[in-house]
Amino acid sequence: MLRDVNTHVSDGLLGFATATGDGLHVKIGASPVVSDTPVIVTGDMDAAKIRTRLGLSPLADAAMDAVQGGAARLFCIPVAAATAGTIGEVQKEGKGGGSVTVSGSPNNAFSVVVRLTGSGELNTAAFQISINGGYSFTDEVTVPLTGDYEITGTGLSLKFTEKTDEKYLNSFAVDDMYSFETTAPTMTNGDVLAAFDKLKQFSQEFEFVHIVGESALPLWQALSEAQQELMAVYHKPAFVLLEAAFPTEDGDGSGDLYDWAFQMEADRRKIRNTDLQVCAAWGQLVRLDGTSQAVNLAGLVSGLYAKAPVQVCIGKTRLEAGFGIQRTTLTGLLPAGYNNTIIEFLDNAGYLTFREYDGLDDLYVYHTKMMCPDGSDYRYAEDVRVRNKIIREMRKKGL
Repeated sequence: MLRDVNTHVSDGLLGFATATGDGLHVKIGASPVVSDTPVIVTGDMDAAKIRTRLGLSPLADAAMDAVQGGAARLFCIPVAAATAGTIGEVQKEGKGGGSVTVSGSPNNAFSVVVRLTGSGELNTAAFQISINGGYSFTDEVTVPLTGDYEITGTGLSLKFTEKTDEKYLNSFAVDDMYSFETTAPTMTNGDVLAAFDKLKQFSQEFEFVHIVGESALPLWQALSEAQQELMAVYHKPAFVLLEAAFPTEDGDGSGDLYDWAFQMEADRRKIRNTDLQVCAAWGQLVRLDGTSQAVNLAGLVSGLYAKAPVQVCIGKTRLEAGFGIQRTTLTGLLPAGYNNTIIEFLDNAGYLTFREYDGLDDLYVYHTKMMCPDGSDYRYAEDVRVRNKIIREMRKKGL
């Protein structure tokens, strides 16, 4: 062969960042959406877009909270919850002689208000509906001739019935109000574990899994084993973020939470896993859609993790750190008995909590405690995140 110049091109020497899975997480929650693959939500989506993808569901609410907290991208696994939500009694205010009843299976916790805007009978009266307690209403709709009306996306149907007593001028009068509450469907432990099992075949890198909805010790124990299998057998180091159930007050009517806190401490002692975290913090949150709801703050926490480098604690109070939650967003912690004594008790037990600081306007994560064994080097999420990233990157280099 004739002599010539051979060229060898090197690549990857400039140190540009490669995908590491930092800040990415998976949410598992109840949703009417059916999908064979995780649904992707990005930080530039508004509330309407997220609900289009995940339905009017607890999973959509949690995804909104994560985006509000700072998440740029997350994966959502919708679950058809085995335990249906409930519908409360319809309350009526007004002068009309008709009635409204509700049926179906709610997809989420709704505060429904039906407001009559036009008097008359079936096919002549008009109404508007709010599913968020009156924060916003739909456009005006004429009462159907059949009296049947489906509230789109909620799993609920209304039945308008005309008056039977002639003493009333109309069946439905302007400003008549019908209201009722629903509870969200809930996943059984089996639902959660079946969805968690799908992560074994999920090829995307991620840091942690958020289980949406209240949970208790039996699920924590089951997920502790499932997480260890996911890491040891399927080489997916990821911690699990769970939501504790809302506190119950002491039975003496004092409003204290000591008995509940003692039980939480006892439950915590039965878990020994550095990759399990339980959020025991609740607050009145003004969500991405503008509504104000009492929620577990794990959704916000997942967003804070997403925007924080793995080695950084999301409880930092410096203004430039950006981890404070403004009171226009989080108006306060709940319930009333959730005071500094209870917060300190839960923190010492190993739960993630929120707190206020004298002299600071915002609210903050206190400590990112994990449910680790006593004496563990991995007491905080930032320790676990760094360790798990090292494991992920070392494995990729060694393959």
